[in-house]
Amino acid sequence: MTYYGDLRSYIDALDAMGDIMHVTREVDGDFEPSAITRRSYEIQSPAPLFHNVAGVAPGFRLFGAPASLSSRQDMPYARVAMSLGLAPDCTGPQIVEALSAARHKPGIPPVREASSDALCHQNILRGEDANLDRFPIPFAHDKDGGRYANTWGTLIVKTPDGKWVNWSIARVMKVDGKRMVGLIVPSQHIGQIWTEWVKLGQPMPYALVQGPAPAISCVSGIPIPAHADEADYIGTLAGEPVPVVKAVSIDLDVPATAEIVIEGHVSINRDCQEGPYGEYGGYLGEGSSAQPTFHVETITHRDDPIWPMSITGRPTDESHTLWAMGLAADALTYLREAELPIVTAWIPEDSTVHWLLVVVPQNWRELLPGVTSKALAQRIGEVLFKTDAMVFIPKVYVVDDDFDPTNLREVVWVLSTRVHPVGRRVVFDDQRVIRLPQCYEEEEYVVGRGAKVVFDTLQTTRHLHASFEQGYPEAVRQRVLDNWPMDR
Repeated sequence: MTYYGDLRSYIDALDAMGDIMHVTREVDGDFEPSAITRRSYEIQSPAPLFHNVAGVAPGFRLFGAPASLSSRQDMPYARVAMSLGLAPDCTGPQIVEALSAARHKPGIPPVREASSDALCHQNILRGEDANLDRFPIPFAHDKDGGRYANTWGTLIVKTPDGKWVNWSIARVMKVDGKRMVGLIVPSQHIGQIWTEWVKLGQPMPYALVQGPAPAISCVSGIPIPAHADEADYIGTLAGEPVPVVKAVSIDLDVPATAEIVIEGHVSINRDCQEGPYGEYGGYLGEGSSAQPTFHVETITHRDDPIWPMSITGRPTDESHTLWAMGLAADALTYLREAELPIVTAWIPEDSTVHWLLVVVPQNWRELLPGVTSKALAQRIGEVLFKTDAMVFIPKVYVVDDDFDPTNLREVVWVLSTRVHPVGRRVVFDDQRVIRLPQCYEEEEYVVGRGAKVVFDTLQTTRHLHASFEQGYPEAVRQRVLDNWPMDR
């Protein structure tokens, strides 16, 4: 296993395994990079690296699909695994286990390096030179409200007392060369911190980091408990501290190997319109909302910088791989802390983060004597729907462990044959609802409340599968395998 301490070594590793598509011809600066990236998701091609974007200085590059499914069919989750320092052939559940296990280990705090040694400070732009127009920021989708300056970058903020530093991903739209506008949801960690600055009447310092070590981008996009520092958690995953450097113009530390760092302050008012944006549910956005302005004051970058981007939409992109695994790891952690017997938790990519499968072992009744499957489903919902991350998940399926939850064909078979048409479900009314899940009515979005459901699909009697593995004697199966293919 290898931990990649910067984006470039990670890209080189993907390239060595045939998972980078070098786009050397000139592409337009508007839609073409995004369209190529979106197609790469949908046909599961190598990740596109754009070397020649019209309208920007030579050497500036764009990198699409950084943590989507790999083009290597033998290791589909390689990009996510390698980003986190895990073996490229890790399965999805193995990645979920690693993310969950790291939450119970001591954090490894970052170490500060001298500014003069930091790669991210090779070029320092101040004043009018600190302008977003010099960077290759394309439109993500045709109907978006503007160019999105952040789809895979890390926003770094901290509370006024400095006790809580938060690294997160949130969408941020470019307004002009000196301004951006970002989606700040009050219940999310960045929203909680922004609210503290608003109470003081002071603009919030921020750093927007593009192209740090891949693990930083990944962890910024998954849920960990409030007041826990993502940098410490990343150190645990990496087995070594994250090197950071003091930002040039604000009191924040930023990853030393980042490609680009944008520094400034966030307004205390929701004074600019953000959106629409095509989101992970798979539909082009509609409408906009008033959000705070991110003022651009200083920009630093490496020589020949690389700007990564995630173009969200229909499966499968980073929302359906990395973010879904992070949500599954969060659910798995809380369910096990509640002393429930759970094999794994998994969000199928094709569900666009609308389904969560909670897999229980065959002997769960022995482990929970006297507990019915309905009571187990009730308890699972009570645990999960109290957590912040589950605001995104409307449907939970409690399933047996007699199939592969990462195989969509098997998932469809199990849910089709085991979900009762009207019964065996526990409905949780009046749950918190936000606009990102696509399955609610407009009145539910307006009031922010709606129903969530846990489906009990657990079998009362284990049935053998009419399959090659379970439908024939072992000797017959082995003879078939030994003589396969049969036309020899």
